[in-house]
Amino acid sequence: MSKQTKEFKTEVKQLLDLVIHSLYSNKEIFLRELISNASDAIDKAKFEGLTNQEIDSSQFSIRIKMDKANNALIISDNGIGMTLAEVEENIGTIARSGTKAFMNNLKEQQATGDTELIGQFGVGFYSAFMVSDAVTLVTKKAGSSEPAVSWTSAGAGEYTIESTSKETQGTEITIVLKEEFTEFLEEHRIKSIVTKFSDYIESPVILEVEREEGEDDDKKTVTKDETVNTQKAIWTRSKSDITEDEYAEFYSHISHDYAKPLKSIHWNVEGTTEFKALVYIPENPPMDFMMPDGKKGLHLYVKRVFISDDCKALLPDYLRFVKGVVDSSDLPLNISREILQEDRLIRQIEKNVTKKVLSTLKDMKNKEYEEYLKFWKSFGRVLKEGIHFDFANKSKIQDLVLFESDKVKDKLISFKDYVDAMPEDQEDIYYITGESKAAIANSPHLEAFRQKGYNVLFMTDPIDEWVTQATNEFDGKTLKSITKGDIELGTTEEKEEAKKELETASEKHATLLGVIQKVLDEDVKEVKLSNRLTDSPCCLVADEQGMDANMERIMKAMGQDVPKVKRILELNPTNPVVDKLTELCSTDLTNPQITEYANLLFDLAIISEGGSPRNPVELAKSISKLMVAAS
Repeated sequence: MSKQTKEFKTEVKQLLDLVIHSLYSNKEIFLRELISNASDAIDKAKFEGLTNQEIDSSQFSIRIKMDKANNALIISDNGIGMTLAEVEENIGTIARSGTKAFMNNLKEQQATGDTELIGQFGVGFYSAFMVSDAVTLVTKKAGSSEPAVSWTSAGAGEYTIESTSKETQGTEITIVLKEEFTEFLEEHRIKSIVTKFSDYIESPVILEVEREEGEDDDKKTVTKDETVNTQKAIWTRSKSDITEDEYAEFYSHISHDYAKPLKSIHWNVEGTTEFKALVYIPENPPMDFMMPDGKKGLHLYVKRVFISDDCKALLPDYLRFVKGVVDSSDLPLNISREILQEDRLIRQIEKNVTKKVLSTLKDMKNKEYEEYLKFWKSFGRVLKEGIHFDFANKSKIQDLVLFESDKVKDKLISFKDYVDAMPEDQEDIYYITGESKAAIANSPHLEAFRQKGYNVLFMTDPIDEWVTQATNEFDGKTLKSITKGDIELGTTEEKEEAKKELETASEKHATLLGVIQKVLDEDVKEVKLSNRLTDSPCCLVADEQGMDANMERIMKAMGQDVPKVKRILELNPTNPVVDKLTELCSTDLTNPQITEYANLLFDLAIISEGGSPRNPVELAKSISKLMVAAS
């Protein structure tokens, strides 16, 4: 391929400008990024070398050379390398899927001074432009017959790319430093950065240093190699020998998230299955967390040999926020991705990791509640998925979930908190689902529960509809939706009294109920009197196992065809409107106002549950007519 000059896209130019001028105050970060990329390239070469004999896997290393004569720093590796197509894809187009999201998020983060974001968006390579006048990358794909590729840019909006020659596999990056950053050509400076950020890198990080040898009259300068990092995998070390800063640095390395994790979990398992694990609970989700192709899964090693950086079989999907490493002593080195999904040992490891993470979350909830609230804010909705999908651990997850509620205004509560505070005469756990607390806090369905002093859980995540399907009871108490089926509250005597009053009222208003049923027959399944209303004139209720309004909204939002659902219209027998309508029915069943009122009540019930009236124009006309008639 002959030399070509290409321009970055407009949004890429904007991002490069941010990277170069305003992203990091700590410029030394660029070396961490480049060493991390080189380490990843070596890991991939090791893995592919297990099955591809064309890949040279004799001695992997990352090398750093200080070329003071040309004011250049050179970082090279003999890892997997790239083909021309891969350079175009991975380097030529920066952060392809996340560029706009990155810039938007960056603007928000800059306002708070928290801009450690590069790695989260796959643009770590471009941190080199913070300290350079120009960057040249020369790379050759391991095990490929394609020629090497040279890529060069000054970060000013364009780059050049061409074929070149390179004897060995891997990548070499030459950074021509700006005058103000010549400190990165000093031996002690490079060593301190590598020790600080990359001491745990498994491959040796070799610094080429110049030393003077010989007597005064016969001195000569020679170049020697010095391995700067210890190469000791952090997960193989004793917990007592590891500082919190070291845990945080390793988390940054594997997650590309440079905020500190909420919790580091480090343990060894011995017995029928042997492995070491170091996993982390993050504080914030990455930008691609909810994307279908977002990175998830743990790094898998076998006897410290890298196998995969996204082994999804090691975690249930509802714990996909967990980052970390598992190093097995039992798995074969040539295990394939297909076998990973079925292997018995992998399943045992997954069970152990799940158990450990859930127990750690329980400890956080009980002992570090403020930290747990941070976790819950970021990942609570995802954790709830486990109640529906992980039957074996359902009770453990139920202990971890938190909800807003009607009576407790200032904090979230758990199922246990709810049960412990229940009045003696309350038998069930009551909840209501909706789009938000604001949308359901004024629901008429809450009226009788407030009168009795019963709390109601507010379930406002879409996943809560599936959570309630999988959670029939907690601590012997049945979960019951206040928008479904019949409601009986109070002591046995109070229930009997309420039943008698409802029967008496139903006889009194029987004609009205029949008339409204006839008017609304196409829209409602039944019209009856309610014992759940104290102030509002009406509400809509689903059958015990039926679909309520919130579930109907969710299904439609998912693009599914939802058949028309007929719910029950319940009227408040103590509301003056009901008495007024019964009086109209007793004098003239053909009075058109009865039809107007029936339709108005139905639309009011729809509005009160957050829906839209069937025909807003007709509703407005109907209200006008009734106002004129009442004047």
